[in-house]
Amino acid sequence: MNLKSTLTCATAALALASMAQAERGSDGQVNIIYWQAPSIMNPYLSGGTKELEAASMVIEPLARYNQDGAMVPWLADSVPTVENGGVSSDLKSITWKLKAGLKWSDGTPVTSEDVKFSWEYCTADGGGCAQIEKYLDVTEVDTPDELTVVVHFSKARPFPYGPFVGAQAPIIQKAQFKDCMGAKAPECTEANFNPIGTGPFRVTDFRPNDVITLEANPHYRDPNKPAFAKVLFKGGGDANAAGRSVLETGEFDYAWNLQLAPDVLANMEAAGKGKVISAFGTSVERIMVNFTDVSASLGDERGTIAHPHPSLTDMAVRKALSMAMDRVLLTDIGYGPAGKPTCNVLPAPAIYASTANDGCLTQDIAGANKLLDDAGWARGGDGVRAKDGVRLSFLFQTSTNAVRQDYQALIKQWWSEIGVEVELRNIDASVFFGSDPGSPDTFQKFFADLEMYTNNFDGTDPESYMSNWTCDQRPRPETQWQGNNMPRYCSDAYDALSAKMATVGGLEERAAIAKELNDMLMQNYVILPLTHRGRVAARSNKLGGVVMNPWDSEIWNLADWYRAE
Repeated sequence: MNLKSTLTCATAALALASMAQAERGSDGQVNIIYWQAPSIMNPYLSGGTKELEAASMVIEPLARYNQDGAMVPWLADSVPTVENGGVSSDLKSITWKLKAGLKWSDGTPVTSEDVKFSWEYCTADGGGCAQIEKYLDVTEVDTPDELTVVVHFSKARPFPYGPFVGAQAPIIQKAQFKDCMGAKAPECTEANFNPIGTGPFRVTDFRPNDVITLEANPHYRDPNKPAFAKVLFKGGGDANAAGRSVLETGEFDYAWNLQLAPDVLANMEAAGKGKVISAFGTSVERIMVNFTDVSASLGDERGTIAHPHPSLTDMAVRKALSMAMDRVLLTDIGYGPAGKPTCNVLPAPAIYASTANDGCLTQDIAGANKLLDDAGWARGGDGVRAKDGVRLSFLFQTSTNAVRQDYQALIKQWWSEIGVEVELRNIDASVFFGSDPGSPDTFQKFFADLEMYTNNFDGTDPESYMSNWTCDQRPRPETQWQGNNMPRYCSDAYDALSAKMATVGGLEERAAIAKELNDMLMQNYVILPLTHRGRVAARSNKLGGVVMNPWDSEIWNLADWYRAE
């Protein structure tokens, strides 16, 4: 398959878009399909990519990352730095200036109070915020005037661009969400489904796990954008149907996350109605290892650190599971040139990629068996290993997808060869990556022994991302099961090193710390990375202005899309 990168010159793309757009809404409707359907339009209440990207059509940050990973101003008039005076010399504060004249989609002015409120909302007592790591060390947000926002940190922050930057940390309207703080946040259905925003579109109808319809925001800051009057954002189905709807039938204009075998995509593209586009960022398909016991008999305490996992807390078991897998074969079958086998959860940018774990690229069934033998896990009459009455029998879950089910089947076979019994489970992606804190089936609640999915981070600096595995990031009942440390891993040494990274400014030293954090996770087998995935999508030949972005929301420049006919 000839995957075509869209990492093109932003200036040229935006110029073409401008040439094509005579007036707002002149190009009718654009049809977008995300086969994992969004369940909410509030990214602070869901860590799922599908929610982040759907919301990015409506709510926006002060700055974001372009297709080259460079930070660019969005709602702010410029990116603050020490050189331009926007970041204090002691690195303990950053001052943002909003663009003048910004309006919410209801016509009211955007002010610094909305920015401050977005921080207050995410950090409110009694709540659970999926993006809490974006606001680490923030002690106060001042608003000296309606356009000025000053973020204060408890200590020097050489990289002060966590708060309000990227699709994971957008600005929400204070007037709409002021009564939705803390534990009340999930109850505000109208606000969570229909956020008032600054983006190019506003919601007209939201049907969770199904369809979103949107119309051009009449108060959008560029009077000539967006070119499309409406968006039909369809969710559900599967990756195969989504790919066909763009590449073969032409029913849709854009299809996201085409997690399909390379030959399948090539056959679809041959129909001539669209193009497959791809770009590598930081996405890694990985297996998360649960450090807690999720036995239903534990009731409300299942999946909490009060009850360690009976076998996966043994590093010999975790290491053996890793050794038994053939990552090269998995990647070749699942992704072809759109994937690279990896031994790191932090594979990019290159300066942050460790080489200390590359041994995982060589499958070693014999070595895994010996490791378990030496650790006292003996095979029983049924071939399954056990020790002290505990069997190596695991529930391995993921979302429903052909590539993931292929991965599961191969991995189950390899693990059976080392005496591990595996029950496979796949869950509809809309539920698995959903935001319902009451559901037992979400990837954050993680009521299984092992689970597989892909994740990434905004931008090119991994500080916030690597803080995902600190102790306080564990999803638990007190946080309404929000948080990004799905394994429930907790290490004082890891926490200390993560905190140190927040104080270091030199790129080389930051890179060294990031690699060390990655290596701690890898060498303790907290996460079993499999494939460094390129983002793969499809666009219609009749759709222009698309610029694939692996560093932010994939549809980050939707305002610049137009009908190319």
